[in-house]
Amino acid sequence: MEIATRVWNHKWKIDPIVRSLIDTDFYKLLMCQSVFHNRRNVKVTFSLINRSRHVPLAKLIDEGELREQLDHIRSLSLTRGESTWLRGNTFYGKRQMFRSDFMEWFENLRLPPYFLERVGDQYELTFEGSWPEVMLWEIPALAVLMELRSRAVLNDMKKFELQVLYARAATKLWEKIERLREQPGVKIADFGTRRRHSFLWQDWCVQAMTEGLGENFTGTSNCLIAKNRDLEAIGTNAHELPMVYAALAQDDAALARAPYDVLADWHQEHEGNLRIILPDTYGTEGFLERAPDWLAGWTGIRIDSGAPEQGAEAAIAWWKARGEDPTRKLVIFSDGLDVEKILELYRKFQGRVRVSFGWGTLLTNDFRGLTTDDRLAPFSLVCKAVSADGRPTVKLSDNPNKAMGPAAEIERYKRVFRVGEQERRDVVV
Repeated sequence: MEIATRVWNHKWKIDPIVRSLIDTDFYKLLMCQSVFHNRRNVKVTFSLINRSRHVPLAKLIDEGELREQLDHIRSLSLTRGESTWLRGNTFYGKRQMFRSDFMEWFENLRLPPYFLERVGDQYELTFEGSWPEVMLWEIPALAVLMELRSRAVLNDMKKFELQVLYARAATKLWEKIERLREQPGVKIADFGTRRRHSFLWQDWCVQAMTEGLGENFTGTSNCLIAKNRDLEAIGTNAHELPMVYAALAQDDAALARAPYDVLADWHQEHEGNLRIILPDTYGTEGFLERAPDWLAGWTGIRIDSGAPEQGAEAAIAWWKARGEDPTRKLVIFSDGLDVEKILELYRKFQGRVRVSFGWGTLLTNDFRGLTTDDRLAPFSLVCKAVSADGRPTVKLSDNPNKAMGPAAEIERYKRVFRVGEQERRDVVV
């Protein structure tokens, strides 16, 4: 059935927004296992942050409908087929990536309660609990809010208007795919779960990428779609880990070590292409300058904020200074990408490093210019860990517009990590 007809006919009990506990990003499950083994008793609070305040979520989304969707997520548990896929499948060349103790815990998991309050035109949505449990709220919570916003706009459209909308969106994506096909060798994965237009649309986008790019489409971060479409599940780690480890540090010396303690634990847990450094949580330049030598032997690095060219050049220089061959290293670009930037970065760095891309919101939610007043344009919504064992978390990033945390703690972290002036860059999505 075509998506427009499905959208026209659907009721949420037939099409719940989140259909499964594995309708989430692969890196969340990888991180969850690491947290389960290393910091499972830490109490963490996650909170919704709408960076695009011009989008009045509480005016667009009915609170009762939002609660229904969140309550539905709390009723989910792993199915037998999902458990079998996680236990028996090969991920990144390794069978039984997820250990028995973690899987037994996950099979019995129900997500903890949520706390929802309307404040003006926005919602305050928070989740509190043990770290491995509460961290699994992040992706489904974002997916629910993004899709409820989409449904609110689509609800005003008639049947043929919907058909034209999706035809235009499909054409827009296919034209991007055709551009990418002109540049052989561009390796791209879908990273678009958290801010997708809808589950059905993400699934369609993945199928289009599979057909259009063939082996150059390396997989999807969405575990449920990877399972259903027999694709590689893609993902490594995220800022959440160093943010929580840093919040738990008892003094400045421990704080300075925290980002490396995270990766030491990850080193024990994973190998090969899962050993990807994410250096920008407290500034890429300082992170690389103080990084222990063993990290230079890791497979690659992910660039997720700041000027991507600058981040890649810093990584190349760092590898060379540590006696490593950059041409054997992997650089994954993943910040606010669209087709033009993907092609530009590929042409600049091909041959100098192994280049790959995690294409997110502008793959799975590019409805810009397709509706009146651009009501379906993507916007920047995040759900972040804001405290750990009662201590606030901080993120600095290579872009100060992405920084978060109490002002006094931000200044402390800048001092400890020796972060100077940074270039402010618009947060696209």
